[in-house]
Amino acid sequence: MAIQPFDDRDGVIWYDGRLLPWRDARLHVLSHALHYASAVFEGERAYNGHIFKLSDHSRRLHDSAKVMGFAIPYSVEQIDAASRQVLAEMKFKDAYLRPIAWRGAEMMGVSAQSSKIHVAVACWEWPAYFSPEARLKGIRLDWAMYRRPDPATAPAKSKAAGLYMICTLSKHAAENKGYNDALMLDWRGRIAETTGANVFLVQDGKIHTPVPDCFLDGITRRTVIGLAKARKLEVVERPIMPEELKKTQEVFITGTAAEVTPIAEIGEHSFTPGAITRSLMDDYDLLVRTAPSAAAE
Repeated sequence: MAIQPFDDRDGVIWYDGRLLPWRDARLHVLSHALHYASAVFEGERAYNGHIFKLSDHSRRLHDSAKVMGFAIPYSVEQIDAASRQVLAEMKFKDAYLRPIAWRGAEMMGVSAQSSKIHVAVACWEWPAYFSPEARLKGIRLDWAMYRRPDPATAPAKSKAAGLYMICTLSKHAAENKGYNDALMLDWRGRIAETTGANVFLVQDGKIHTPVPDCFLDGITRRTVIGLAKARKLEVVERPIMPEELKKTQEVFITGTAAEVTPIAEIGEHSFTPGAITRSLMDDYDLLVRTAPSAAAE
């Protein structure tokens, strides 16, 4: 089956304040972001025509840009409106949205103080990140080839394009070995996250999750913690070492794309999706698909 490239599709993309035909939304080869990764982005999901936690994502886009040393020339409210406009124009109900902001081509070099900041929002249909079969029985993770860096060496609190280079390399290596994804450690050897989702461990009825001090405290992560607490489940945020997998009964990941997905295998460790994972999967699916007011904001 041929893959439809992302630069050759029908539809529109919101680009610097106006809608452009999809194929016309282009940037110059000497844009600073292409050479120096000076870009920040978001990933959002729409369910039944409503964008889940939209303003949270737009605010985080602004926060990421500040960490990267630039200001986005559109307010949170304007980006919210642009996202809704693109979704409506594309006539999708269940979709993925990608807002992105980047430094343009006015300066070429490490310094780019005078570069124009561009912003775009694209939208496409994307019903599932992992196949329905994999999501039900749990996905397989390899150990990532790279680690999350010390926050003193990288802008860890920004959803910045450059931070995903090691994710792409690690995910490709895992896929080439037959795995779905890879679990990353941090620079201290602690469990951190997968290449695009936060991770949770269930041990004796309690939910444990790494402290997000060198990776993003995901919006879906916070949502699922809230759902767990609503069920009176104890959630413990703490440093977690890899050897703790031996005493772990369930593992699941959370993210805008992954939603809530159980883990069946991490390297040499095997797990069976259990009652806690399944209940949170159901709670999350119910929240995003049947509560438009919650999904919209």
